[in-house]
Amino acid sequence: MKLRFLGTTSEDGACPSLYEDLGSDLILVQGERVTDPDALAQLRDVKDSETFFVVPRELLVRFAPKE
Repeated sequence: MKLRFLGTTSEDGACPSLYEDLGSDLILVQGERVTDPDALAQLRDVKDSETFFVVPRELLVRFAPKE
């Protein structure tokens, strides 16, 4: 996997951030992990290998690929 940094809305360069895998159509999201049991209980079809993160909408609007 070869990653390219797309952007962040953090002023100090920490998370949240977006990256893309240059060898595929995958996007990696860096953010705060969701740990609230009530929120996790509302999610559907969750695989054991999946983790959920929260990021500001602005991060996706500004930096998510448009293609």
